[in-house]
Amino acid sequence: MKRSWIFLAFLIVISCSEPEETRELASAKELGESIAETAQRILMKNVAESMAKGGAEYAVEFCNEKAMVLTDSLSQNFEVEISRISDGNRNPKNALSETELELFKEFSENKSVIDTLISTDDQLTYYKRIELTMPTCLKCHGNPETDISSNTLKIIQEKYPYDKAKAYAIGDFRGLWKISFSD
Repeated sequence: MKRSWIFLAFLIVISCSEPEETRELASAKELGESIAETAQRILMKNVAESMAKGGAEYAVEFCNEKAMVLTDSLSQNFEVEISRISDGNRNPKNALSETELELFKEFSENKSVIDTLISTDDQLTYYKRIELTMPTCLKCHGNPETDISSNTLKIIQEKYPYDKAKAYAIGDFRGLWKISFSD
């Protein structure tokens, strides 16, 4: 019996003494998730308010003029760089970099990949999956022939001439939140 307690105590000590780097990575991942969820909630709240105020056309105007300002403000508040990236981007500033193509493919092909933290020599970057989950989103990101009104489509084409963010359905993988922590 005494041997069991000694072994149990040994396991507890081992499990509690994880390397500092592992704790830092876990902390960064937890913080990244929290920031991504906060950014998503604030962005969706503002889009919903815009939709309520003036419909999809008004929401497109909001996104064009204020979505990047909103994420920039949150970036300053959290002292990180926050962005949304996708191969189906509406704003060219949200396009994937060459180094993100493979990562994006992994998220796209594997629904069980929810998030990841990547560490390079000079930076930690947290990525979290964005899926199209609300029917309201289809009014701007759905099928142009059945979901998006002609007025909304016209505004999207005017504001985003290189738009690739249409033809999505509920549950589709839409992109990634990208939270970059500087050293």
